Amino acid sequence: MLSFLNKTILILISLLPRKIVYFFAGRYVAGLSTSSIINATKQINKLGFSATIDILGEHTATLEESKTISRDYINLYQEIENHALDSNISIKPSHIGLDISYDLCLENLLLIADKASKTNNFLRIDMESSKSTNDTIKLLKDSHTKYKNTGTVFQAYLNRTINDIKKLEYENVNYRLCKGIYKESEDIAILNRKKINDNYIKILRQGFSMGHYIGIATHDTELLKQIYSMINELKISKDQFEFQVLYGVPMHGWLEKHLENNFKVRVYIPYGKDWYDYSIRRLKENPNIIWYIIKNIFIKNNSK
Repeated sequence: MLSFLNKTILILISLLPRKIVYFFAGRYVAGLSTSSIINATKQINKLGFSATIDILGEHTATLEESKTISRDYINLYQEIENHALDSNISIKPSHIGLDISYDLCLENLLLIADKASKTNNFLRIDMESSKSTNDTIKLLKDSHTKYKNTGTVFQAYLNRTINDIKKLEYENVNYRLCKGIYKESEDIAILNRKKINDNYIKILRQGFSMGHYIGIATHDTELLKQIYSMINELKISKDQFEFQVLYGVPMHGWLEKHLENNFKVRVYIPYGKDWYDYSIRRLKENPNIIWYIIKNIFIKNNSK
């Protein structure tokens, strides 16, 4: 019954004006402006967490747009340095021109990586759908030859990922390992949750054996239990990994547990004018948050 109600509410929310949608979804996005992301990151840092910032947007259609967003990322690195924030940046290749041409995307990426290097920071190249997996890995290789402060993301639900990991033979390998959110066919992806988790553990074990630095990105409590067991079993150094979480997504006590174990935790904080599609996706993944918000509104109104 609750599942049916959640689905119904999600359909209704998608039909509402964006200002109302933002009321429900705003917890997942740190505002629309640079000042809002600076303030949100400061708050995250005060709580003991590192951050990675993403300017929301993807599939840029023109050269001018790709150049503009690239300048925005370059300026953001300067803001991070100016405010002494503990944060790096995550960038989607399609946001800086990959849909237009690989060469344009690489050109923009190298400019951003150069600024990251000059500010002693790190650049994460996000992984998008399987259509761009090869190009994203090539972007990493082509940028990493000059800038060692670059890394990428791998998705545990793709069958190919374990082999992609094994081919990373250069120094300072650093990647985020997530399950994967894009809709893919069963020909190339694992669709069963338990099997995805099993593959996640297999990839993680392989990466650790190769000395890779891994951002362990998951909110799955069952998977986290397995990861904790493996870290203890293999005696993995705390310098070889960090846990990564999404801004605003409930973790049911695991954030505190990570910190109690002195594990590094990095919060992915998105912001910007293209917040809508991202927020709807988060609400679809966590529909119970709608009830949480409604309940709190009801409690506040009745306490007046």
